[in-house]
Amino acid sequence: MIKLDIFSDPICPWCYIGKARLDRALEQRPDHPFTIEWHPFQLNPDMPRQGMDRRSYLEAKFGGKEAAVKAYMPVVEHAKAAGLTIDFEAIRRTPNTLDAHRLIHWAGIEGKQTFVVSTLFRAYFVDGRDIGEPEVLADIADSAEMDAGVVQRLLASDADIQEIRDRDAAAREMGITSVPTFIVNRQHAVPGAQDTALWLQVMDEISGQMRDDA
Repeated sequence: MIKLDIFSDPICPWCYIGKARLDRALEQRPDHPFTIEWHPFQLNPDMPRQGMDRRSYLEAKFGGKEAAVKAYMPVVEHAKAAGLTIDFEAIRRTPNTLDAHRLIHWAGIEGKQTFVVSTLFRAYFVDGRDIGEPEVLADIADSAEMDAGVVQRLLASDADIQEIRDRDAAAREMGITSVPTFIVNRQHAVPGAQDTALWLQVMDEISGQMRDDA
């Protein structure tokens, strides 16, 4: 199997779109060679732990709602083309994603990482839920058949906070400056929300090489 490391943030719309495009390719190649692991990268590492009001965030980042709508228009178009729904109007708060990344880390230990990542994207972009809230994260854990009570206790502690910050910092030291970024076989960086066709080509080339080497 070939390792596919994905650096992502659950409030990143291009990460949501990039995952959908990759998922389409994986569905078309059920015998794909990838073993997938998700890694933390915070788009807003200096965000207050309690997050902030969405309107205040947009005004600070884009200078107002109109500029934000203009900036997000390509996102909405690409999401629709990928068969995804994004309801920006439903999002009331922009969360700090440190705790969401902790949940993704713990889900990885239980082999449920991709399900949790998918559920976090859907909770934030479709349902407008605040994925910085411990209760929301515990509910997502429960939907993945993780122990929600244990997750709540872990979230109330400092467990793995430094681990996530260190891994985020290590990603930046590697030269990752934006997400999604995919690392194929620990060697080849594939930045951005790549089209399904590219992933099909990559998988076919890898599978062909593996057959030649067999």
